[in-house]
Amino acid sequence: MGYKVIICLGDGMSDEPITELGGRTPLQVAHTPHMDALALRGQAGLIQTVLPGMSPGSDVANMGLLGYDPRRYYTGRGAIEAASLGIVPADHEIVFRCNLVNIQDGKMHSFTSGHIETADADALLQTLNTHFLGRGIRFYTGVSYRHIMVVDQSFFGLSCTAPHDITDKDVAPYWPKGVQEAALMAIIEEARGVLVSTPKNQERLASGRYAATDIWPWSQGRLPTLPSFLSEFGVRGGIVTAVDLLRGLGRLSGLETPNVPGATGFLDTNYAGKVAAGLALLETCDFAYIHVEAPDECGHLGDFQKKIQAIEDFDRQVVGPVLAYMDTHPNVRVAVLPDHPTPCALKTHTSDPVPVAIAGAGIVADKAVAYDEVSVHSGGLRFSEPWALLQHLFGAGYTHPK
Repeated sequence: MGYKVIICLGDGMSDEPITELGGRTPLQVAHTPHMDALALRGQAGLIQTVLPGMSPGSDVANMGLLGYDPRRYYTGRGAIEAASLGIVPADHEIVFRCNLVNIQDGKMHSFTSGHIETADADALLQTLNTHFLGRGIRFYTGVSYRHIMVVDQSFFGLSCTAPHDITDKDVAPYWPKGVQEAALMAIIEEARGVLVSTPKNQERLASGRYAATDIWPWSQGRLPTLPSFLSEFGVRGGIVTAVDLLRGLGRLSGLETPNVPGATGFLDTNYAGKVAAGLALLETCDFAYIHVEAPDECGHLGDFQKKIQAIEDFDRQVVGPVLAYMDTHPNVRVAVLPDHPTPCALKTHTSDPVPVAIAGAGIVADKAVAYDEVSVHSGGLRFSEPWALLQHLFGAGYTHPK
């Protein structure tokens, strides 16, 4: 097919106008010369990454952007992240995504336990595993606050809420609901008693950090089965990410998922390492998907200043080097976009279309001159389905999702 494609995805980068920013969004305020150059030199517009009727999560949005219809393949976020960790539950078990959270005075104070360090989280989870040993309840360590809980399939039908949707809210209405809710709440309450007394949490409190007061299970399901990316679309590729969700999607679809030391999923991530890993993929592959989580995390915090920083870091340390690579490789096409908006005012995701810009080999420039939620309207791109982006980037030779 000729083209090599790099997608730079700033998770949750899109937002809504903020009064303190003069009615502008963080993306409009941020200094983003490289994303603006991409729009100016190429094409820009809007893409609907979340299909109608689906929850606007990174799971369904990124699954769709990778070419898989989530209405057919999505089974739950926990199961996708479990695939990243190589977890294979028994036939009678299901997988929950399980946050370590900080609840104070009955409110969700921090759905990340203050962005708990992975080593601290692992110590807490191993204490829980020891406590629940032999009872069919197991915890697996992911990255920072993002973990996995495996339990009996009898908990499958519960209705659960993502903790990042209820920051600063009273948690009482949002605990799991449905058949087996009492049994799951008993596990949660028992875990709380264990966590409160752990030396690791006491150490965190003594040093002025948040304790992980509770587990928060959500988005349960069984492992999905995806056809390989190569067999389905005729393209080899890989995903560079710090988080198990994207790594799980990569492993389930047969994409390469290189490990990047120092990739954290927040503002302190190893940007240079991620770019190097993405560009290295193109030596043997046609497709690199470089995912950066930090803008989304800052949106969930409701901190527009940190979100501006995250966007500027993404532009300077990811998009800039990728554009430089494109300029020295004539068969490369580059796209920039978020997977969904994460408005700071809401501290959670929405389903609105997001801005996208592409440039590179054979891309004829349109009228767009900058990259943000407003400026891209002057461009000609309008994608009503997430997988349409890859079709457009690869052109002839790319197979439509079945």
